[in-house]
Amino acid sequence: QVHLVESGGGLVQAGGSLRLSCAASGSIFSINAMGWYRQAPGKQRELVALVNSRAVTNYADSVKGRFTIPRDNAKNTVDLQMSSLKPEDTAVYYCYVDRVILTTRTRVDDSWGQGTQVTVSS
Repeated sequence: QVHLVESGGGLVQAGGSLRLSCAASGSIFSINAMGWYRQAPGKQRELVALVNSRAVTNYADSVKGRFTIPRDNAKNTVDLQMSSLKPEDTAVYYCYVDRVILTTRTRVDDSWGQGTQVTVSS
């Protein structure tokens, strides 16, 4: 599995911006998707943004136009740039990666970070 370390969480006012970062290490070969999920109190974990090795992105409707997901394949990092933050963005944000067999695209495994708290005040 891949070891993931998240950073950048904190408290921000509504309308502000915050940038999360995730660094991958360990068994980093064949990483395909990198991205972020989040879980708010009392709610299910949900996809925020994901980008695969071919730079195809997938964003939750609630964050489209406000969040971007820069990825640096050479450094094995993925960020989440969050702008125009809303109180409903408050959640624990989890970094995610999966790995595949490159010739067949068969999934090898998934890895999760420990999570970082983002709190947006009104």
